[in-house]
Amino acid sequence: MIDPSALSWRKSSYSNGQGGNCVEVADLLEGGRAVRDTKDNGVGPVLLFTAREWQAFAAGVRNGEFD
Repeated sequence: MIDPSALSWRKSSYSNGQGGNCVEVADLLEGGRAVRDTKDNGVGPVLLFTAREWQAFAAGVRNGEFD
């Protein structure tokens, strides 16, 4: 079980501080990532990705699959 409060979160570089669509990401063991919505003030759901899932997601973003 992962304790989200024990993770070192960093805000997306696309966040503008004006309450827009902001996410935070934290590194997990073995290259995985945790992702959460900043509007939930640390109490909302957290998505967990394995290293392989995160790599596939990042590749899709770079390739414009979600535009």
